[in-house]
Amino acid sequence: MFDHIVLASNNAGKLQEFSRLLGQQNIRISPQSDFDVGECPEPHPTFVENALAKARHAAKISGLPALADDSGICFPSLNGAPGVLSARFGGEPKSDAANNAKAASELAGKTDLSAYYVCVLVLVRHEHDPQPLIAEGIWHGRWQAEAAGTGGFGYDPHFFLPDQGCTAAELAPEQKNRLSHRGRALAQLLAQIRTFHTR
Repeated sequence: MFDHIVLASNNAGKLQEFSRLLGQQNIRISPQSDFDVGECPEPHPTFVENALAKARHAAKISGLPALADDSGICFPSLNGAPGVLSARFGGEPKSDAANNAKAASELAGKTDLSAYYVCVLVLVRHEHDPQPLIAEGIWHGRWQAEAAGTGGFGYDPHFFLPDQGCTAAELAPEQKNRLSHRGRALAQLLAQIRTFHTR
């Protein structure tokens, strides 16, 4: 059923990460660009709705099962913002520097600097799949005003992990993949795939 999956993204880093983990289940994964799948609008207010829209869009055009993710960072003191708007929090064109500057401005003077990353993965067997596989990973930390570390991307240099004593950008890639919101969501999804294959 899941011998070959299209990834509803053209992000090379995501493709590499998903290919490595899904390859362990003998699942081949291809980027949506291989099937001329264009970008899908993401107008929804929740991660799961956006991920589902992207997965259905890629499955419709490619004719293959499709995997999509939607992810971002949430600050409880900002009522969950930026959430699904994380990639463009600082405006257009999207920029990590602008996003972090906007977050720093919004969080200035706040006493609650807690933060968490969210990743929702959706895997559909076909465009009209009534029972998509859905996995969610959450990674808790807190905002650190001073950037630290050169690894990762996005908000990672400011995402401090008390348990590790460093930011996400200071973790080794293997450690980040194991601890991160995306790593946790992938572990859930792989468990669901294994269960599905043994039915």
